[in-house]
Amino acid sequence: MASAELQHRWRTKHRFTKQQLNVMARRLVHEDLNETATAFDLRGKGEAIAFCSYLAKGLTQYAERDPKARQLLEIFSEAYRRDRDLYT
Repeated sequence: MASAELQHRWRTKHRFTKQQLNVMARRLVHEDLNETATAFDLRGKGEAIAFCSYLAKGLTQYAERDPKARQLLEIFSEAYRRDRDLYT
C-alpha cells in the first residue's frame, strides 16, 4: 500500500482524468487479468481492466448492428450470470 503522501500526490496529479479503483477480487480474476495483460502486451492489471472495459463497450456497440455479435454478447452475458459466484 502506498503511503498517504504518495496517494495524495497521485490524486492531485490525476484528479481531472482518473479515479483510483480499489476492489477486492478473487485470485482467479487476478490471474485472468495477468493473462490478458501478457496476451495483449499491456502494462499490467490496471491496463487489462481498461482493455476489458474497452472490449465490452466495443462488442456492445457492434452488437447493435450485427446479429452474430448480439448472439455472442448474449451468450457471454448468460454464461457470466450463471457463473457469477466464481468471479465475484
